[in-house]
Amino acid sequence: MTTRPDLLSLRIACPPPDEGVVEVRPIVNGLDLLAEVLVSGGVGGSRYVGVGPRFLLDQDGPLHATATPREVRLAVSGCGVEECCGALYMTVARRGDHVVWAGWRDPANQDVDLPELRFTAEQYDAEVVRAEEDRSWEWPAGAVARMLEAGLRGRADWLVRWDCELEGVWAFRTEPDRIHVVLWHPRDRGDADLPWLQFGMTLPISAEPPTVQAERLEARLTAGDPRATAEVWGGSHDAEQLGYPWPPVDPPFM
Repeated sequence: MTTRPDLLSLRIACPPPDEGVVEVRPIVNGLDLLAEVLVSGGVGGSRYVGVGPRFLLDQDGPLHATATPREVRLAVSGCGVEECCGALYMTVARRGDHVVWAGWRDPANQDVDLPELRFTAEQYDAEVVRAEEDRSWEWPAGAVARMLEAGLRGRADWLVRWDCELEGVWAFRTEPDRIHVVLWHPRDRGDADLPWLQFGMTLPISAEPPTVQAERLEARLTAGDPRATAEVWGGSHDAEQLGYPWPPVDPPFM
């Protein structure tokens, strides 16, 4: 008896800004997979929240299946610290004419037990591409943040020159007129005994096209030392050894 392949749909849930986050909800055979996990066990009674489309559905993102297995985080739960409240992972791999989701795990819930899901590669690939191209959920500041982060990550020379590492460029729907750029210094923070700093800057967003703004901000930021204009938003207890004063107030969005 031949088993029918599973059918995948990637639904992007976009509640009002003050009611929740934008999340990707995998729908398998017509059922919300994340809701089904909660019914069969869940974590501490709280529901899983899907990973945002910026991180799950970016170009060449983690859902793209290859012959080499790749672990993908689909959701988090509770406080967002996965060792505390949980997160849902699976491993995706291409096997011949099919794409398989298997190896389910949750660091905080050993009882997660989901079956292997097997999609036809043609249907799976088409759905991932369709979802990636759907930008109806993205607000202007979010688009600027996404484009600016991609541009800055491509400027490794700039980051190396100033001994910085890019944590990310963040945008929040509750703050449609600004984005936040966050850097670490120094780049090599592998030695826990060495001091380190977190630099941040808040940049205004206008009504101009996101592409224009992202290009202008990238040129402005990479023209010099970002540490000269950024603020210290955090760091180790001995961070003042690096020559920067500790911030007088908490950072604006942490």
